[in-house]
Amino acid sequence: MQVNWRTIHAARNSFAVLSAACAREGISLTPVPGPAGGITCYSLNSLNEPSYREEIASADCITVVGGPHATACPREVADYADFVVTGEGEFTLPRLIREIEAGRSGRIPGVVTREAGDPADTTVVLGSYPAFSETQGYIEISRGCPFACGYCQTPQIFGHCMRHRPIDAIAEFARRYEHARFVSPNAFAYGSDGIRPRWEKVGRLLAALDQKIYFGTFPSEVRPEFVCEESLSLVSRYCANTKLHFGAQSGSDRVLERLNRGHTAGDAMEAVDRCCDAGITPVVDFIVGFPFETDTDQEETLAAIRTIARRGKVHVHRFLPLPGTPLAGTTARPLLKETEKLLGKLAFSGKLSGSWDDPEIRFFRRRLK
Repeated sequence: MQVNWRTIHAARNSFAVLSAACAREGISLTPVPGPAGGITCYSLNSLNEPSYREEIASADCITVVGGPHATACPREVADYADFVVTGEGEFTLPRLIREIEAGRSGRIPGVVTREAGDPADTTVVLGSYPAFSETQGYIEISRGCPFACGYCQTPQIFGHCMRHRPIDAIAEFARRYEHARFVSPNAFAYGSDGIRPRWEKVGRLLAALDQKIYFGTFPSEVRPEFVCEESLSLVSRYCANTKLHFGAQSGSDRVLERLNRGHTAGDAMEAVDRCCDAGITPVVDFIVGFPFETDTDQEETLAAIRTIARRGKVHVHRFLPLPGTPLAGTTARPLLKETEKLLGKLAFSGKLSGSWDDPEIRFFRRRLK
């Protein structure tokens, strides 16, 4: 039976990972521009999912849907897809494909259908699966997050326990690149529980790589409280990047506490100071328009943005309530006129980027094919 993968720009790294996992089991995923005979697999996020719903529902083949949205809303997706893979797919997807090929029901842990569904009973050990195979992607070095930020889907998909790919495996895949870039919820948490850093392990990882290393930049941003003398020293010693990307998310301690961020606004400002002292440009993320954000909270965020923009770069997005998160079903509050004016001015000057008018831009909704 032919097994296809629906080509979607936002899911290109998922294809690299899952095609490698399937290849290990003797299954080839064929990229296709639309549903094709046999089985067609999709990986959807919560922004692009509506654009593919009708295509999947009317497909003249067996459809399998996974990704963040499928994990957050499996019953909803099962209304129009034949099989829904929830959570991690490296073990579940090849197993499901073999079930379908054998003519069985496909009722296995981690798969939901219109009739039934059981939660996954496995956790992926990153070192047991290749980072990619013929289709190259970013090298995922860590998975999971011990925090529970109100707007984030990551813990719902990958859990709160951090897992790490072994250093020798990371080095092996990095050799295929001239420039090494990584995927991690917090690059500086490599080798740790995500709360207490293990700088000796981060150092061993970086020392094992021979390429130009980009670490702590997209898509391996870091947390502000992990920006310190030790981490900045490692970046300066081993890495090619002259920027460090981390999330402040708000300039209000009240908002940060409501979000369960686990750090303060002062931690973010201190991280900016440390980056500048080390000759590294800070690139700092903020989210505006949280539903519980008061005018005062937003003004405090504006003050932080204004200060950081004088010394580094700022990346701003409008709050977007994602399914499966604690803030699902809420509505973004309006932006102050002062907020819109300042963000526009800083964007025009090249000090700020993002999408505070259309938050869906960051999910590549306009690049579906």
